[in-house]
Amino acid sequence: MKKQINVVGAVIVRDGLILCAQRGPGGALPGMWEFPGGKIETGETPRDALAREITEELECEVAVGEMITTTTHEYDFGVVVLTTFYCELLSGIPVLTEHAEVVWLSPAELSSLEWAPADIPAVELIESAVLE
Repeated sequence: MKKQINVVGAVIVRDGLILCAQRGPGGALPGMWEFPGGKIETGETPRDALAREITEELECEVAVGEMITTTTHEYDFGVVVLTTFYCELLSGIPVLTEHAEVVWLSPAELSSLEWAPADIPAVELIESAVLE
């Protein structure tokens, strides 16, 4: 049985645009796009984990808001259970510590990127929410 990896992702919104992060060349899924975040540590709530990960990865502070969705995707390295949350950027400008690139896109532009499979359901929900 594959290892389950519980992770969180931040859909950071600023002026109607969403922060998208490209995975670096060194890790799993290099070059694919994701919502920044990371693993939930033992004893952490998903919201606490997300705030910590954004501080560590992007040197920014966010307010974690409404949950978007939880998705499960099986990769060759394990089963990723990803919970995404809308976040508000409180302070800081994203610094590239783990990612190759970040871009701010409108919800309608999200599908132009090559997303990591676990992130695709959240992308589709965000796009459809804007169209309603």
